[in-house]
Amino acid sequence: MTDADASLIATREGAGDQPVGRLLMNRPRALNALDLPMIDGFAAAIAAWRDDPTLRLVLLEGAGDRAFCAGGDVRQVRQQVLDGDRAAVDAFFSREYAVNGGIAGFPRPWVSLIDGICMGGGLGVSVHGSHRIVTEHALLAMPETAIALFPDVGTSHVLPRLPGGLGRWIALTGARLKGAEAVEAGLATHFVPRDKLPALRQALLAHGDASVIDDFAEAVPPGRIASLRPAIDRCFAHDDRAAIERALEAEGTDWAAEQLAILRRVSPTSVAVTLELLKRGATLDLPGCLEQELVLTRTVTQHPDFAEGVRAVLVDKDQSPTWQPVADMKAMFED
Repeated sequence: MTDADASLIATREGAGDQPVGRLLMNRPRALNALDLPMIDGFAAAIAAWRDDPTLRLVLLEGAGDRAFCAGGDVRQVRQQVLDGDRAAVDAFFSREYAVNGGIAGFPRPWVSLIDGICMGGGLGVSVHGSHRIVTEHALLAMPETAIALFPDVGTSHVLPRLPGGLGRWIALTGARLKGAEAVEAGLATHFVPRDKLPALRQALLAHGDASVIDDFAEAVPPGRIASLRPAIDRCFAHDDRAAIERALEAEGTDWAAEQLAILRRVSPTSVAVTLELLKRGATLDLPGCLEQELVLTRTVTQHPDFAEGVRAVLVDKDQSPTWQPVADMKAMFED
């Protein structure tokens, strides 16, 4: 795909007879949010390049200077839910998750240059790749509990494998990690300042060798995540909401009070579903996690809280959702 107006622009560039596959998410006004044409563009590129022995690596970026990818286009999904179009909802998630699995299984380096907002689906197209490079302008998060969804795009496999209580903290609170903090937490692999990105991009295209990243990356010393780790581990080591809240209350700090306020503001159903999802995800491989997430989309998006959460956060933006917690959370996991 080379149409300059396409939502995903795929080209083969540089490195002589051993080119680089270059992908540009091209919806800057929508913060490069993933729509179905973009997802299908990813699928087509993966299919075309996966078995190409001449291709050295894939380089993924987002257009504009505000976002790498702000996530999936959940406003469109919400409208499909309200219209009763379950087939369209299922098509979006099933094809998105297939792309996530395709990236994880891609046989050559998958290099993401994350400069700006990277949330939800943006992590799905980067975190399963080999190299996740962040700048000082990067901001990574999984904010799904605020819209009554759950950490998806394969993060139910990634988050439980982060050290200590980091995965639960990120998943439940939608914690926003700046560039260096994302490296500290293990979601990103390298930190490169924004002003070095043009030279890094040129080196990758010229040499087709991901090892050149080391020439541009800067060390990330212990910072905010390291200082918070003891409290995160004490409070989010539990897989029960009540235990987490008790631990936060006992912590008695401003940070703990902020986390407690977030937990009491987001969807109660999403908190319960997320805790169970991460518990199960810790024992599953990535395909198993993606399959479980797909099952969940078929129940969670049909619950009134999803449409209400997206309305409150992204449509009307009044930040005042009215939740209707489910009585039987485990029924959400049944297809």
